[in-house]
Amino acid sequence: MTHPRRRLVIVVRADPVICGHSGEARNLAEVALTRGFDDVRLLTWPIPTLQAAGLPLKPLDRLLPYSAGITVERPEPVGDYRVPDGRHQAGLTGRLVELLAEPLRTTCLSMYLAPHTAVVVDAVAAARAAGFAPDVHTIAKAVGSDVTNVIRSCLREGRFGAATVLFTTFLANDEVVAVSEYTREEIVASAEQVDAHCGTTFAEQCRRRVTVSYPPIDSAAFLDLDPAQVDAALARRGLERDGYILFLSRVTRAKGVHDLLAAFGRMRCRSRVKLAVVGTGPALEQARAAAAGDDRVVFFTDVDDQEKPLLMRGCAAYVLPTKPEPEFVETFGIALAEKMLSGGGPIVTTTTGGTLEAVGDTAVVIEPGDIAGLIAAVDRVVLDLPAAERQDLELRARARAMSFDRVAVFDGLFPQGTPAVASH
Repeated sequence: MTHPRRRLVIVVRADPVICGHSGEARNLAEVALTRGFDDVRLLTWPIPTLQAAGLPLKPLDRLLPYSAGITVERPEPVGDYRVPDGRHQAGLTGRLVELLAEPLRTTCLSMYLAPHTAVVVDAVAAARAAGFAPDVHTIAKAVGSDVTNVIRSCLREGRFGAATVLFTTFLANDEVVAVSEYTREEIVASAEQVDAHCGTTFAEQCRRRVTVSYPPIDSAAFLDLDPAQVDAALARRGLERDGYILFLSRVTRAKGVHDLLAAFGRMRCRSRVKLAVVGTGPALEQARAAAAGDDRVVFFTDVDDQEKPLLMRGCAAYVLPTKPEPEFVETFGIALAEKMLSGGGPIVTTTTGGTLEAVGDTAVVIEPGDIAGLIAAVDRVVLDLPAAERQDLELRARARAMSFDRVAVFDGLFPQGTPAVASH
C-alpha cells in the first residue's frame, strides 16, 4: 500500500452547485495531481443540504467524474435537531481536524469566507491545540459573494461585529487571495469602512497582503470543438448555428436576464434569431413569466458541462448584461472567459464589477441597465458586424482567455518549483 506524501484540501461548495467557483475547485484539484499532490480532497456539503438550501444545481446524473486521486467528501452533520444551525459546519471542521491529525504535509484552500474559511481556521486551531502539530499551509480565496453579499450586507446593516469576524478569519490565513483586482479593491474599501467604525487596521493589512488569482479554467474543454458535435447538440435543442442569442448563467436579476428579455422584445434581430436562456436560479420563474407568449424565447434548465461549450460555440452572440444589485455584483465572469475560449458569436456584456478584467477589449461592452444600448449592441452584432471584425474579436478573445488556463493559474497560486506536466 502506497501512503500519500502531500495533500491538498479544498473547502468549497463543490459540484453539483451551479457556480463558477465549484468549477474552480475541480480545475485546481485536477492540476494538483500533476504538481506533486498525491492526495487531493474536496471537502464540501451533503447533496440533500444543497438541495434544501435552494441552490441551483446541475443534473445529478450527468456530473463529470473526477480523476483518480481526487476524493470528494461530504461529511454528515454533527448533533441533532437541538443544534439548529452549524451542524454541517461542525461536520466539515471535524473531518478536517482528522485529516490534519495525519502526519502529512497539507495545503488547505478555502473559497467563500463564510463559512469555508472559518472551517479551515477553526480546524487548524483545534488540531494545534490538541497537540497534533499539523504541517499545514492555509490559503483563503475571497470570491465575489464574499464581498458583494456577505461583507456588504454586514456594512449595510451596521453589523460591524460580524464584519470584524470575517476580516479576522480571512487574515488569519497564511495567504489571502482575491478572485479579481475588482474584488481586491472592494475588500480594501470594505475594510476601510470597518476600520473607520471600529478602530481596526484591516485595510492596511489587506492592501499589503491580498493578491489576485483569477479563476482557473480547463481550456481543453472549450477549444477545438468537433463541428459535428456542435451541430448535434443544437439539433437536440431545436437550434441552428448562428440562429440564437445565448444567455448562459445563473438566472438572477443581477445577471441581467430581465433586462435581456425586455430588450429582446424590441430587437430587430428577433426575426432572425431566438433567445436561448440556459441555466437555473431564483429568478427562473419570473423570467419564464416575462417571456410568456413569446415563442422566440426558449429555456433550458438541464444543460451539463459537456453541452455548455457546444451551445457557446454555435450562438450568434453571447449576452450577459450583468448589473450591480445589493446581493451580488459580477466580480469577474467565469462564463465570459469560457465563452471566449469556445469561439462562436461575439460577447455583449457590461462594465459591471470585474467583467472587463475577463473580456478586455474583445467584447462589445455597454453600461449596466442600458436597455436601449443593449438592443443596439445585440442588433449590431447579429445583423451588421462584418465577418472580418467578428473573426478578429473571436481570435483575440481566445488568446486573452488562455491566460486563465487552469495550469497557469494553479502555478501562480501554488508555486511548487516542480516540473511542468500537461493537465490535458
